[in-house]
Amino acid sequence: MTYLYLAIAIVAEVIATSSLKATDGFSRLLPSLIVACGYGVAFYFLSLTLRVMSVGIAYAIWCGAGIVLVALISWIVLGQRLDAPAIGGMALIMAGVVVINLFSKSVSH
Repeated sequence: MTYLYLAIAIVAEVIATSSLKATDGFSRLLPSLIVACGYGVAFYFLSLTLRVMSVGIAYAIWCGAGIVLVALISWIVLGQRLDAPAIGGMALIMAGVVVINLFSKSVSH
């Protein structure tokens, strides 16, 4: 369940972060509610994750996956460009998340 909770937290955070631009400085109600609810769900499920997983490991996974997912959404939905260094850097971030999950003894399964 730990990874399911973390996955829910990541998806909720990505939805919230991806919706920030649409709030227009929190002047638009619906996008603002999506952001607030998304972050609320994200932090609730992150707190459940932290019952079992260390903060450092959970945050590394959260950040790595979040960076890549938000960048992909920005590229696909918002038409923002990703150049080769951005893609390479995100590949390195994801490689780091994989290394943590596969080889670190700090990860609780």
